[in-house]
Amino acid sequence: MADTPKDKSIQLSHGGGGKEMNTLIRDLFFAEFDNPILRSEEDAAKLDLHGANAFTTDSFTVSPLFFAGGDIGKLAIAGTVNDLAMMGAEPQYLSCSVIIEEGFSINALTTIVRSMAKELKQSGARIVCGDTKVVPKGCADGLFINTSGIGRILRPNISAANLTAGDAIIVSRDIGCHGAAILMAREGLTLESALQSDCATLWPVVEQLIAANIQIHAMRDATRGGLSAVLNEWAVASNVGITVDEACVPISDEVKGLCELYGFEAMDLANEGTFILAVPNHIALGALEIMQRFGHCEHAAIIGAVSDESAGKVILKTPWNTKRYLDLPQGELLPRIC
Repeated sequence: MADTPKDKSIQLSHGGGGKEMNTLIRDLFFAEFDNPILRSEEDAAKLDLHGANAFTTDSFTVSPLFFAGGDIGKLAIAGTVNDLAMMGAEPQYLSCSVIIEEGFSINALTTIVRSMAKELKQSGARIVCGDTKVVPKGCADGLFINTSGIGRILRPNISAANLTAGDAIIVSRDIGCHGAAILMAREGLTLESALQSDCATLWPVVEQLIAANIQIHAMRDATRGGLSAVLNEWAVASNVGITVDEACVPISDEVKGLCELYGFEAMDLANEGTFILAVPNHIALGALEIMQRFGHCEHAAIIGAVSDESAGKVILKTPWNTKRYLDLPQGELLPRIC
């Protein structure tokens, strides 16, 4: 997002602790993230926590900063909120730290911060503390964001180590959209398609599953490493075998086309609004119905099953009735993906 003639840029003084920094924080961050805890302007947020809580942190360095379906700001909020949701935790409080390169467009920064504020509304979480640093030109690639989050655990015992033989594996939507959208943005591809990143907050659908008292053994958002990474991590952590029916895995034609063009495996591509869950087989159809009807997961599908055979391995059944191991992704398909 280039500077416009009327656009101003971030200067080193915006991180110097003086008037310019105070104005930036008050007029932008405080205005968009406004809440009583943040407005208290203490050195640390005072939080009222009870019972079991989940805590997570993540840093975001995506390139480009703006892409079809989102931007680094939306990604930062959704990514941290989703990590809490995957533990059955209701997102409550977030911190936000930004490292801004000197010369960065204030208009672009405003767009990103407003995107963050909009995404916060999807879960009801609040940013209650933060930090702003400005570094000299050339010391950072535009903008880096770190967000940490705290959430109240509503459904305990969700764990990668809790899969059992007889569980069904469900994916919430078609896979690989984030990785494919970032690839298109970097390569300047203008395909005739509506392909966008799946970047989204997952708490609303998880909340529906919890409210319906669905017994969830494991749940994880398929970010870097995609579906392949999640399933392999689960197989090892629970010492079980997982069999996936390739024909049942939802993949859009656009993602399939890009994978064929670049030689990628769709199951290795990153996602930012797609999650995998393991539930007992006898309630899998009920969980699927809740996701489809109340969670806006129209393309959710049962894609596999858990067994005691081939412990620690993921086996992919192909449409040609053959089988192969679905291994952990190797190397870095797309750096700076999130």
